[in-house]
Amino acid sequence: SAAVPYVRGFRALGKLFATRNVKKTYWAVVKGVPVPHQGKIDVALVKAKGDDGDRMRASRDGEEEDEQHAVTHYNVLDQAKIVAWVSLRPQTGRQHQLRAHMDHLGTPILGDNKYNGDRDLPDGVENQLHLHARRLVFPHPRGGDVDVTAPLPDHMLATFKVFGFEANRFDAR
Repeated sequence: SAAVPYVRGFRALGKLFATRNVKKTYWAVVKGVPVPHQGKIDVALVKAKGDDGDRMRASRDGEEEDEQHAVTHYNVLDQAKIVAWVSLRPQTGRQHQLRAHMDHLGTPILGDNKYNGDRDLPDGVENQLHLHARRLVFPHPRGGDVDVTAPLPDHMLATFKVFGFEANRFDAR
């Protein structure tokens, strides 16, 4: 059937994600500025049930059985007085990992209603999650890499304008 090559392709792509052969870069705007400006967050996460749905939090002593290892690399790309534009590269793929890790640093993602980012938003910032899957790079089965970059959503472009961040600063020229 004509669908068979597509099914094989989807399976192969799924395997790339499962084996962590896909390089993912996310952009976020966070409250405050992470210190240090570049680093690795290696904090295991535990699912916590709540009235507003599940949320992840840092594991505490004695919770080893339920914890999920989670690692995120981050880098501050630019900053204004009260916010920072960060690049996030998850090494693992846990539920809400980036959101929980940024909150753990004390710099929640703007507009994040589960992880403290929707309180006291700066003027001119929409109350929407300011987390964006910016870039995916993965090996093509016939050689080379597939490199996909997604444009920023409108609410993040508006926030970038408010704080003077240049969204195209890292684009290939």
